[in-house]
Amino acid sequence: MNVIIVGAGIIGYNHASALLRWPHVTITDVVDSDPGALDKFAGWLDEQGAPRPALHASLEPALGVNHGALVVICTPSGTHTALAAAALAAGHHVVVEKPLDASLPAGRELARLADAAAARGQVFSVISQHRFDPASAAVAAAVAAGDFGTLTSAVASVAWWRSQDYYDSAGWRGTWSLDGGGATMNQGVHTVDLLLWFLGRPVEVFAYTRTLAHERIQVEDTAVATIRFVNGAVAVLHATTAAFPGLAVRLQVHGTTGSAIIHDDQLEYFQTPAHPTAESVVPASELRGATKDPDGFIVGHFRQYGDILAAIESGRPPAVTGADALLALAVVKAFYLSSHLSQPIDVDGVLAGTYDQVLTTVEQS
Repeated sequence: MNVIIVGAGIIGYNHASALLRWPHVTITDVVDSDPGALDKFAGWLDEQGAPRPALHASLEPALGVNHGALVVICTPSGTHTALAAAALAAGHHVVVEKPLDASLPAGRELARLADAAAARGQVFSVISQHRFDPASAAVAAAVAAGDFGTLTSAVASVAWWRSQDYYDSAGWRGTWSLDGGGATMNQGVHTVDLLLWFLGRPVEVFAYTRTLAHERIQVEDTAVATIRFVNGAVAVLHATTAAFPGLAVRLQVHGTTGSAIIHDDQLEYFQTPAHPTAESVVPASELRGATKDPDGFIVGHFRQYGDILAAIESGRPPAVTGADALLALAVVKAFYLSSHLSQPIDVDGVLAGTYDQVLTTVEQS
């Protein structure tokens, strides 16, 4: 599998590190408008013992070289749709780092293009690596089997810390146009995705978003929301980059015959009639408190790439589709709409474009 990495920043290194763990994967091309970043990335690949890639200042020259390659988009969120659309049009498979895009209308268009590409046999996926954590997979399997009984509620907290230097380090950080949002979009979207995976179709969102601890950013650093689901379950999500010194993500799922707690990607608690302990559903290495992989930040990407590469080889859809990513994006945008309008927001209306004009007002304010 030939791979084209688009974006030679931190996320590009994470994707490359995960991909290089898979045999028969070759990073043939790297694209970035910064010559220094390109040279640094190529030098790092040399250190990994990987073949030296072709380096490009723009995507177009790379697209014509390896037809049917896997194009990996690791650029600021607001650039995803244009780059992915070009790669899909050229006949390539595409992976986009989360979120789908910074803009909901752009994300809607990209999801449409992804569906059309799938009909042509191309694979399109968005990184939702925590679906591939054994703890998350165990909870999802229990939900699918009905082991929790009637799902009633979930509580999730993404209590992270980002210094002012983090936002000042790149001009796109903390902007509506390229970041698409703040703590909810950039840090919390993975947990939003897990809530949707566990609890099903969301119906309505009510949220408060605030900027309380950072300067010179357009977006929120703190958000709290309730989400109501079609099955009647309700969830509370808290996301912030203003929780010094930064704590682990914690997610609880509750039902009438069982509950589970995921803490820092590991299973802390699990009880259902069929499985009375966490030890009965995941290996000891995935229990809360077990020593984590020192390369833990790329393990989820590695696991998801296993699914993506298998999808390409077999011709099946990937586990995470453009439609999945669009739904998560719509829920996050519903946070911003609800906070701006001080009212509950219908998620289907967000997906349909009912609130697009209001979103434009929010993102230009």
